[in-house]
Amino acid sequence: MSYLPWAILALLAYSLVPPLMSVATTGSVRMPSNVAALFANTILVIGTVLIVVYNRSEALTYVSHPTFKYVALAGIFLTVGILAYYRSLSLGPVSVVSPIFGMFLVLSSVIGIAFLDESLTARKVAGIGLGIVAVYLVSVE
Repeated sequence: MSYLPWAILALLAYSLVPPLMSVATTGSVRMPSNVAALFANTILVIGTVLIVVYNRSEALTYVSHPTFKYVALAGIFLTVGILAYYRSLSLGPVSVVSPIFGMFLVLSSVIGIAFLDESLTARKVAGIGLGIVAVYLVSVE
């Protein structure tokens, strides 16, 4: 269960990102969403570098790792996803944009079941269905 406190911290911290980005990228004094993404993600990279250095994880040795290609592809998709997310936050309400973005949880679950041989249970089907319904109810104005 050591993952649970980290998951809760991630939930709490990431829940503040959309409102803060919305404030930064909307209104009369706003920053372009791509510039906001650059600054926010630069802070992420600096923080991650500090943690890698602190843990003495010889990161460069992993560039030739067999799974590096998956990490690189994930980085490309992360870039596209975050830039699109920040742009949508600069154009629309957090209460609609965030739930739609949050559907990545449902879609990721479906991909895991379809392509990674993860189990499909009645509970997962119900959760996926309820997630879709919840996003629909929150997003429709």
